[in-house]
Amino acid sequence: MTEASLSLIVPVLNEAEAMPALLAHLSVYASAGCEIILVDGDSQDGSDAVARTAGFTVITGPRGRARQMNAGAAASTGRVCLFLHADTQLPPGSIALIKRALASGHHQWGRFDVRIEGRAAMLPVIAWMMNRRSRLTGIATGDQALFMHRCAFDAVGGFPDQPLMEDIEMSRRLKRLSSPACLRACVTTSGRRWETRGVWRTIILMWRLRLAYWMGTSPDDLVERYR
Repeated sequence: MTEASLSLIVPVLNEAEAMPALLAHLSVYASAGCEIILVDGDSQDGSDAVARTAGFTVITGPRGRARQMNAGAAASTGRVCLFLHADTQLPPGSIALIKRALASGHHQWGRFDVRIEGRAAMLPVIAWMMNRRSRLTGIATGDQALFMHRCAFDAVGGFPDQPLMEDIEMSRRLKRLSSPACLRACVTTSGRRWETRGVWRTIILMWRLRLAYWMGTSPDDLVERYR
């Protein structure tokens, strides 16, 4: 896999504050020859204008992370797609790590371990739990920067058109093709979700939502609880 065959797809919604750091990070991969596509979900803070001014390709997609990622994949040309959240950064050497993970043919998709950046003392524990759970279940979260062969993305029909748990459902579908490549190198993601809502409150909320999802509650109902 050459750098040019890797497409980084980033859904964006009202991320003007985080945009400078995101674009600086993506510039490293653009310079390496990767295709970078930002998919804006009708931001109201000028996020799309900031990215376009910096020379990045920005398309407008229907609001919703799953829909935006699907729109980005449809517009991309790489043989491998990597879906990166706007508040997440890849580790050094990630291109080579992805290449190695997919080269053998044993894995059609994969994800990174995650490190959560923030002040709360529980954040490293949360990250350890996320990584451990993912290894045991083969289910990844979007914070872990999912990557996959385009043929695998197409084979499962892309991300499900649902407002929440799209990463969980996508993992379920991809597991029918192969187990994930679970890379120990860590992406770094923002802990703002936990720190803003409260760490324990967020942990309990997310476990309740996941349990309800596994028991068959629709994502449309769950997103109201999440908000």
